[in-house]
Amino acid sequence: MTDRPTILLIGTCDTKWAELQHTRQQLLATPTTPRPTVLLLDIGREPSHHQEISFPHPTLPCPFDLENDGSEPEPEDYASLPRQLYLEAATARTQRIITHLRARHQLHGILALGGSCGTSVATAAMRAACPIGFPKVMVSTMASGDIGPYVEETDLTMMYSVVDLAGTNGILTPILANAAAATAAMAAVQLRRDRQDALERCEDYLVAQELLQMVTGADRSPGPRPNPAPQRIGITMFGVTTPCVTEIRTLLAASPTATEVFVFHATGAGGKAMERLVREGALDAVIDLTTSEVVDELVGGVLSAGPHRLEAAAAAGIPQVVSVGACDMVNYGPPGTVPERFRGRRIWEHNATVTLVRTSPEENRRVGEFLVEKLKKATAPEKVVVVLPTGGLSMLDVEGGVYWDPEADAVLFRTVEEGLRGSGVAVLRREEDVNAPAFARGLVEVLGRVMGCRLV
Repeated sequence: MTDRPTILLIGTCDTKWAELQHTRQQLLATPTTPRPTVLLLDIGREPSHHQEISFPHPTLPCPFDLENDGSEPEPEDYASLPRQLYLEAATARTQRIITHLRARHQLHGILALGGSCGTSVATAAMRAACPIGFPKVMVSTMASGDIGPYVEETDLTMMYSVVDLAGTNGILTPILANAAAATAAMAAVQLRRDRQDALERCEDYLVAQELLQMVTGADRSPGPRPNPAPQRIGITMFGVTTPCVTEIRTLLAASPTATEVFVFHATGAGGKAMERLVREGALDAVIDLTTSEVVDELVGGVLSAGPHRLEAAAAAGIPQVVSVGACDMVNYGPPGTVPERFRGRRIWEHNATVTLVRTSPEENRRVGEFLVEKLKKATAPEKVVVVLPTGGLSMLDVEGGVYWDPEADAVLFRTVEEGLRGSGVAVLRREEDVNAPAFARGLVEVLGRVMGCRLV
């Protein structure tokens, strides 16, 4: 295992060589201990001949053996490709290089510089090849606008370059120095984390002792193995379902089974993040309480998590308890952004930037059909339970509340029950509203049953 953190620096060497070279020098000069090794990846369209480049243009010899097994086509000469194909080829090659280095524990952080095209290539590759928690930084001319397409559901760090990446100057150089220092520090922490993870996995006594000495500087034998890892449980939440999630967290904190809780704000990115973490094996179970992102996907709200919501846990076969929290509303921005077709609906100004529209019976039917379609594909349907709160779907949808509409809710409940009948997925009704403490306790009890452990 390496004793120095390794950072991959990514950029277009044909157009931004001075900026990349300056950043490389900043990385090498960072006062972190130990100082990092820097690998430079050229994603430029034209070849650049500089000895500092570790992964040059695909038309030039590469000193690193990437061991192409045939699953990925060899990169083409970018200069001969139309722009879109060049971007796709550069992204695929960058992703393959990152994956290659990470698989061999030879990478601890990534720093990229770019304009619109460089940002598109680097961020797409980092999102695809790096798990959440792995250091990834993008200095970009695009970082002051809508960065959602670049970040998506990841923890990718964006830093605005303020001026264009077109020559070093008194504004750009301190920004690049800050980015280098931040990335170097994160990479040093990642190296330490990798060492600790390797130590905990190590079965050989002598190797474990050597690794422990590298991590702590102490010459001592490893102690007893830690207790089994806690069960990692993801929960989806909205402001209007917060009381339920708060009660669930309280119950799990006192659980006889060790748990670690991850709460995801159901803003579109939150649902995507949970789905991604399930796919990465970072969650053991899910309480998908707040499935309101489905409403926005189907009706046209602004907080959609896309058409693949509710797929990851079903495919992974992990225990999941699903409900319909906040499925009584479609989300929009300030009041003026609500489409004209909803002007006759019950509209609620949640705050200055969020306006809600009450769902109709027909929209609730479509939401129910979406849930049914996804959950019927569960690879372990016996581990999936849907729990319906007949007393209301949110803080607003309770008897006497501004969104109370038992007829619309009944359409949703009936669609889910009828659609999942005979599927192996259990559907339960509870008389409480979604934020009642008894409803929260019921969800935890059901999750414990499908997990095969006692949670309360």
